[in-house]
Amino acid sequence: MIIVTGATGFIGSNIVADLNAAGRSDIVLVDDLGTAAKWKNIAKRRFQDVVLPSELESLLSKLSGADLVYHMGANSSTTATDGDAILLTNFRASKILWEWCTLTRTPLIYASSAATYGDGALGFEDDQSPDALDALRPLNLYGWSKHAFDKWAAAQASRPPQWCGMKFFNVYGPNENHKGNMRSLVCKNTAAVAAGQSIGLFKSHRSDYADGQQLRDFVYVKDCTRVMLWLAGRPQVSGIFNLGTGLARSFVDLINAIGAALRTPAKINFIDMPESIRANYQYFTQAEMRKLLHAGYTLPFHTLEEGVSDYVQEYLVKPDIYR
Repeated sequence: MIIVTGATGFIGSNIVADLNAAGRSDIVLVDDLGTAAKWKNIAKRRFQDVVLPSELESLLSKLSGADLVYHMGANSSTTATDGDAILLTNFRASKILWEWCTLTRTPLIYASSAATYGDGALGFEDDQSPDALDALRPLNLYGWSKHAFDKWAAAQASRPPQWCGMKFFNVYGPNENHKGNMRSLVCKNTAAVAAGQSIGLFKSHRSDYADGQQLRDFVYVKDCTRVMLWLAGRPQVSGIFNLGTGLARSFVDLINAIGAALRTPAKINFIDMPESIRANYQYFTQAEMRKLLHAGYTLPFHTLEEGVSDYVQEYLVKPDIYR
């Protein structure tokens, strides 16, 4: 049996899709559906049970172990302000799973975030040494919660037989429609590009970056899940790993990739960045991927154009946008 938390969310539901494709249906999904359309993310999936997060501890108390736990469940809002809720959801739940996996000798792969790097002034090296982790300064409550658990996990003497924390960079792909304003720019803007509307991108307020040339490491969700399924077959690999492509691309590149996928020129206009976010705005993120490559991962990642093309053509322009 495999346990997937956050299983009806974005990355979690894509993990379930890949597990089904690999022939696994003995999956326990842990998540809440709420009142939005998250249920559509798992409408095509085969699984054993669905359990609410509030029932997780009760579930674990009845089990002597599992083949693997994919812990993707979290409050991932970078604008969240309720510290107590974030602490319970993002730190305490992760700690409970870690301790259960340690006790039952169950491998654990969990979601961290590139938000742990803060403004990126110290670079994006997935160094899990105490000094390197202590030096990081996340900019928001969400990033802090993920960083707090990374620091706690890396310091533990008692560990699951395999543990991997995945520092996701800018992930995009199918099954993110429920995320509202936290959706990727591909999801937000494909319909507008198709309709010939102009897409607004932030002007640059730094002399070393042209308008729209701010850079991000955009990574396709199918690459993320492929890495995590690869890790599941390599119990000797543990640690905290970046999960991006290792190649930063501009926001102009991203919008133009949408236009290319739709076979229509994308129109872009540049708008002033709100004063409220200018001080903490990141102009560059790029995953350092040497650690994962050194662990033996050799499969190629989608280029930005390849990933956006697959997402747009196979999902966003179809009547059924769900994977």
